[in-house]
Amino acid sequence: MRLARFLAIVFAVVGLLCSSQSAAQTPVDPGQLPGRTIFYVLWRGTPRGEIRKSNSLYALWDDPDFVTARASFIESVMNNAEKPKDKPALSREEMAQYATLLDNAFLVGYVRRAEAAPAAKAAAKEAGAWNGMFFIYDRSGKEELLSKAVVRMRSAETEIPKLTPMTMAGVPALKVERKSGTTYWAEFGKYAVSASEARVFEEILDVLNGKPSRTQLSQSANYQEAKSLLNGGVLEFFLSVPSVKELALDSPATSTAQLSPVLNALKLESLHCLAGHVVLEGARTRVEGGVLGDTAPGGLFDIFADGQANPASLAYLSPDTVTYGETQINPLGIYETLKRALSQAGGSTAQFVKPLEAAAETRLGMPLPDALALTTGEIATIQASPTLEDNQKVYFFGIRNKLDALKLTRTLLGDRISSERNEGSTTFLKISLGGGQSSAGMTQWNFYHMAMTPTLLVGASKSETLRKYLAQTPGGSDPAIPKFIQTARAKYPEKLNGFSYFDFQKMDWAGLKAQWVTQLNKTAMNEKTKEAEKNEKQLANWLSEVKPEVFSRHLHTMVGASWKDANGVHFEEWLE
Repeated sequence: MRLARFLAIVFAVVGLLCSSQSAAQTPVDPGQLPGRTIFYVLWRGTPRGEIRKSNSLYALWDDPDFVTARASFIESVMNNAEKPKDKPALSREEMAQYATLLDNAFLVGYVRRAEAAPAAKAAAKEAGAWNGMFFIYDRSGKEELLSKAVVRMRSAETEIPKLTPMTMAGVPALKVERKSGTTYWAEFGKYAVSASEARVFEEILDVLNGKPSRTQLSQSANYQEAKSLLNGGVLEFFLSVPSVKELALDSPATSTAQLSPVLNALKLESLHCLAGHVVLEGARTRVEGGVLGDTAPGGLFDIFADGQANPASLAYLSPDTVTYGETQINPLGIYETLKRALSQAGGSTAQFVKPLEAAAETRLGMPLPDALALTTGEIATIQASPTLEDNQKVYFFGIRNKLDALKLTRTLLGDRISSERNEGSTTFLKISLGGGQSSAGMTQWNFYHMAMTPTLLVGASKSETLRKYLAQTPGGSDPAIPKFIQTARAKYPEKLNGFSYFDFQKMDWAGLKAQWVTQLNKTAMNEKTKEAEKNEKQLANWLSEVKPEVFSRHLHTMVGASWKDANGVHFEEWLE
C-alpha cells in the first residue's frame, strides 16, 4: 500500500506527462497570494533535458515497453468520472494530447473567508457555504488546446450552464452558473484563472496583474516557518493548519458553540503547517516534507512517538527481505488527546467519557492507561515474498512486560484462543478468526498464528512463516540486516519514529502480474457493485498491457523515514 500510494501520487501528478518540452515558468510566486490562503499545491511543469532523461521514474514512463501501459493508465484516470451515455469517450490519442497540458505550470489553492464583524460574519455564515478554491494555469503555447479541452468538458455536462460575460479587475471574464454552484473563468495574457467566489477571483486577478493585496501569504509566520521545505522541486505543497480550525467553524453546518471547545482542547494551534516538495535528483525522486509546530507536551504532537534508535523489529530483517515498514505512535498520547477533546465536547458525549473508561477497565481487567503502557507503540511489517504473497507477510507489535501483556491478550481474545504453548521465552498462540469455543464444543475456523516474545507480539497467517522469522531472533541465528538498510538509516537522525524500504530488484514482477490476474479471475464471480466491477476491469486492462520486465529495468529501491524534533515531525521518501 505504501508503494501504491507513492506511485499513484507521483505518476498522477508528476508522471502523467507525455512530452519532454521545456518546463513552464511558475505561474505566480506563492508568497504573493492573499494572506488568507489556507493551502496551495504548485506544479512547476514538466522537467526537460537531462533532468528528465536521468530520472529513473521518467525513464520508466518514457520506456517504449511501457507505452501501451501508460496509455491505458491515462485512459483509466481521465475516463474515471461518470459520463453521459450519449457522449463519446475520449480516444487514447485525445487523452495523450490533453495530458500535455501538464507540461505547463499550474497552482491550485484555497482562500478562506475574509474577517468580518461578529454580526456580519454570522450573516455570511447563514447565507451559505464558502468555497475559496482557485486555479491558476500558465497557458503559454497551450492556448488552443486549453480552449478545446474547456469546450470538450462543457459539452460533456448533463446540465447546460448559464454563461454571462463580465469584467472583473479589468479582465474580461465569464461567470458560469450551474445548479451545483457558480464559477468564474478568465483567459488573458499567459494565464487561465478560475475561482468559485467572486472576491477570491478578483483577488487572484489582482495578484496576476501586479496588484497583490496588502496582506500577503509571505507575511504569514507559518509560511515563513515552512520556507525551507518549499525551495525548488517539480511540485510543492503548503497547508496552514490553524486556518483549518477557522474553516471548520465557518461552515454553515457547524455549531461553533459545540466544536470550538473541542478544537481548543485538541490544541490544533500547536500544529503550524504541513509543507513539502517533490524534487528530481539525478536518478532519484525525493519527497521531503514535515508537520511543523510547537512540540511541547500537551499538544497534538503528543500522538507522535519520539522514536527509537533500534526498534525491536529490526532484529528480524534478513538478506531476502523485500519490503519493510516500521512506524511508532504514542498510545498514551493519543489516549490523553482524545480524552481531553471528548471531555470538552459537551452534551451526552462528555458525560459518557468516565463511564466508557470504567467499562474499558472492567473489560481489560486494568485501567486503560495501564493497558496502553504495555505497548511500545511500534508497529511493523516484513515481507520476503518476491510476489508479495499475503501468507508470507509478518506483523510486529511492540510490547513491554510480557507477563501482563500476555494476560491482557488472553482477556481480549477470550475463547478465540484455540491453543497456547510456551517454547523457551516465546509463547505461541493459535487464534480463530471465524468463531470461539463454547460449552457445546469447538466452533472455530480460519486460524491465525501469533507468538509473544519479551519485546514483541508477532503474527502471521501461516505457522511456518511465523517460525521462520522467530528463528532469526537473538538466541537463534544472528540476524543479517542488509547493509543497504544500515546505510539508509545512517543518513537520518539516530532516533526515527518511522522507517521503510522496498527492494524492487528482489521482485518477481512476472509472478506478481500472474498472481494479480489470478486474483482478479477469482473475484470476477463474486457479487460486487458496478463501481467495483469498473475498477477491476480497468486494472485487468492495464495488467494485460504491462510488460513486467520494464519495472525491474528502472526501479531499484525506495526508502522512507520520519522523525520528531523540537520543530515538528519530518519525513522523506526516496525512489530510485
